Amino acid sequence: MSSFALIPVLRRRTAIWPVLAAALIIAACRSSSAPTAPSVARGEPAAVRRIVVLGDSLAVSPSPDRSFPSELQARIARQGLRWTVTNAGISGDTTAGGLRRVDPLLASDVGVLVVALGANDGLRGIDVSTIQKNLSAIIDLAGQRSIRVLLCGMETPPTHGWDYTVAFHSVFPRLAQQFAAPLVPFLLAGVVLTPDLNGPDGIHPNAAGAQRIADTIWPYLEPLVVQP
Repeated sequence: MSSFALIPVLRRRTAIWPVLAAALIIAACRSSSAPTAPSVARGEPAAVRRIVVLGDSLAVSPSPDRSFPSELQARIARQGLRWTVTNAGISGDTTAGGLRRVDPLLASDVGVLVVALGANDGLRGIDVSTIQKNLSAIIDLAGQRSIRVLLCGMETPPTHGWDYTVAFHSVFPRLAQQFAAPLVPFLLAGVVLTPDLNGPDGIHPNAAGAQRIADTIWPYLEPLVVQP
């Protein structure tokens, strides 16, 4: 029965009108006090999120605007993905340095952290357990903020003995397994010891080397930036 059809009945039953009116007023007040969820416009583009590259001199060579993070940004732009790359590489940095400075880098708009540290630790012969502890803490901090981590593996020459080199190598796959994080097996694959891909020092990548590093990283990074 419609509300209009009720009017004659209510007029004949004037005794219940005040009660009914009061009930309707109370119900109206209760419903108006409840907040409503804001509507979201359909078709609204997703917010731009950030990829932070936490690295050392390999991440800023041969220059910040020609480095592998810059090459990754160019690839992302070509594919029209709503991500931007922040290059947080610092020459000479170690896993300890990365751990000290990572926390403020993990802002709310960061969705992926690329960890590309360890080369300087290996060259200096830093204890392997310390390297693992530092990288583990970095990955854990990102995980606490629901930031996905891409870990980049590194190798070190046998300057400190083959046992150290083998132990150093094992750190990266072990951490990747522990945290279920994707692992780039070796950041400098195809670049190290290739003169055409390195600068005059034979250690740091030139522009072509940076492009090669980006090519190495991309198959592991792409699934992290194209999935919902």
